[in-house]
Amino acid sequence: MTTKDTLYQEELIINKVANSGLLTLDLEEYYDHAERVLFDLKPLLFQELLLKEKDFRDFIKTHEWSQYKAKNIAITCSADAIVPVWAYMLLAAQLEPFAKKVIFGNLDELENILFREAIANIDFAQFQDAKVVIKGCSKHPVPVAAYVEITKRLRPLANSIMYGEPCSTVPIYKKPKPKN
Repeated sequence: MTTKDTLYQEELIINKVANSGLLTLDLEEYYDHAERVLFDLKPLLFQELLLKEKDFRDFIKTHEWSQYKAKNIAITCSADAIVPVWAYMLLAAQLEPFAKKVIFGNLDELENILFREAIANIDFAQFQDAKVVIKGCSKHPVPVAAYVEITKRLRPLANSIMYGEPCSTVPIYKKPKPKN
């Protein structure tokens, strides 16, 4: 094969995906890598039924709060017990100086909040009149709520929204063409 034949064959290979003008948005890029911790009040309850204020305040004074440094914390109580609101507030006050994020809820709710906040910081101007592919596969878990939020934010801007990989997408939205 001659050099001319090789050049001719290379010219025939065209990357249609690269030339399509698609913008790929990978939500995994917004994954917060800080450790997630579920702080469950259940072990602090008397007979898993009630919170004794004196015992709880002793725990607050003696617990090593620095272990939560730079971690994302979800505060909850997995027992069916009546826990006064001030107990959650007291925990939040102790965790706040150390933790990266403190929420009331479970780990799924924490994940949703982390992604919602990350999405809120995206500069969406880049997606004006664009064809956007929201990448589907990721190494880190991306909650469905994040896909819903990003779709909601992109719809008023993008010409089209697709889900999947640029070579194989599922159409989600296409802006209607203006009527003449």
